[in-house]
Amino acid sequence: MLQAAVFDVDFTIARPGPDLGPDGYVRLGRRHGLELDPARYDEARRAAFMTLKRHPELDHDEEIWVLFTQRIIEAMGGTGDTYAAAVEMEDAWSHAQHFELYDDALPVLTALRAAGLKIGLLSNTARDLDEFVAHHLLTVDAVLTSRAHGKTKPHETIFRHMLELLGVEPGDAVMVGDTLEDDVEGALAVGMRAVLVDREGRYPDRVGRLDDLRLLPAALGLDRLQSTS
Repeated sequence: MLQAAVFDVDFTIARPGPDLGPDGYVRLGRRHGLELDPARYDEARRAAFMTLKRHPELDHDEEIWVLFTQRIIEAMGGTGDTYAAAVEMEDAWSHAQHFELYDDALPVLTALRAAGLKIGLLSNTARDLDEFVAHHLLTVDAVLTSRAHGKTKPHETIFRHMLELLGVEPGDAVMVGDTLEDDVEGALAVGMRAVLVDREGRYPDRVGRLDDLRLLPAALGLDRLQSTS
């Protein structure tokens, strides 16, 4: 019997707001004397991901993301003190007010709680998830970040710590996230169920992928349980 659902945060239930997007980078650049081309943002971000290297021991390392952001800034045309600009942008990612919930997030979280499931938020971030929960008026049972834990997904210990916080066994929980390696494969490795949320169509051949969270209750079989209750 499923007892808990654990959600990734970024690009699963929430997306970055305007200050973290192309126009936000342009405004940031001007504060640092950099002229950035917003039309180059998407390609710059994809290219930065191609060169992103996680810590070899999966330790939480914020410098990795500063350098990732610096590569985006430089690929958007920034020359000069791009590092200082990257530090400021990475700090902006730590604040809850810079994020917006997807339209399908709150109704689905509410439906899962109504079905009796505990809810956890598990994120590779330095953000204060308690602040995030309060800002977005969410009701959850546990939150955990890689900064607080010390290891990042897909390290098995961060999943096991979350399960301990929720008080459930791996087989009684499902992980819901947008990253195949970090969220899905990491959860499966510790014995959890896993559902991939693929809003941008990055994994078209992945069986069971969802492009809308509203499909999640049916994917978990909760609609059948409710119809027979």
